[in-house]
Amino acid sequence: MKIEFIGPATLAEDDGVNYVAKIDDRNIVCHFSYEILEDIDSESLLGNSLELFAKYQLVLLSIAEQKILDGHVHASKVQIFSGDLPEDWERKER
Repeated sequence: MKIEFIGPATLAEDDGVNYVAKIDDRNIVCHFSYEILEDIDSESLLGNSLELFAKYQLVLLSIAEQKILDGHVHASKVQIFSGDLPEDWERKER
């Protein structure tokens, strides 16, 4: 399985972020909920979703990649929520 994140990051209806990925030859949408963006940087509450996504893009895309590899793509979409953050995220050095 070849996964390629091609973007771009766009604002979703729920104020989260959508980012396009290509799996082999088909496009899917990675949807990052607004809540995961808040939880990934709790000091930036009510921050700009696209700015928060850009700041933590590598971490967020690695979470999306793992969900794809684990088979969590449904209807050409993978959903990434707060519960997908590593359990030790709060303690990690950012």
